[in-house]
Amino acid sequence: MSAQPDHAPASPAPPAPTTAAQLLAQLRGATRASTWVPAFEQDWAWALEDSRHSYSLSPLHDVVRTWQARLAAAPAVEAFLAGGYDDSDGVDLADVLGTRL
Repeated sequence: MSAQPDHAPASPAPPAPTTAAQLLAQLRGATRASTWVPAFEQDWAWALEDSRHSYSLSPLHDVVRTWQARLAAAPAVEAFLAGGYDDSDGVDLADVLGTRL
């Protein structure tokens, strides 16, 4: 008997077509826009190139989901840093969210 599941897990629903533009607008309004906007644009460019070669929109969806998670976590990170806690034992965000595209 196989230990493999007999069905593939459901993939998350793709983001709406306008989600990337809305996300970029949020990033431009953020306090860290000077670093976040170029990083998002670079991730988007890499994902776009990957999508052109693979004929799949998944890399673009992954970029949107990753940056949505980063934006959602930003207030907690800001509160942590403002609290003066020692973050020397922290985990790299790339380890949590996965590597960049």
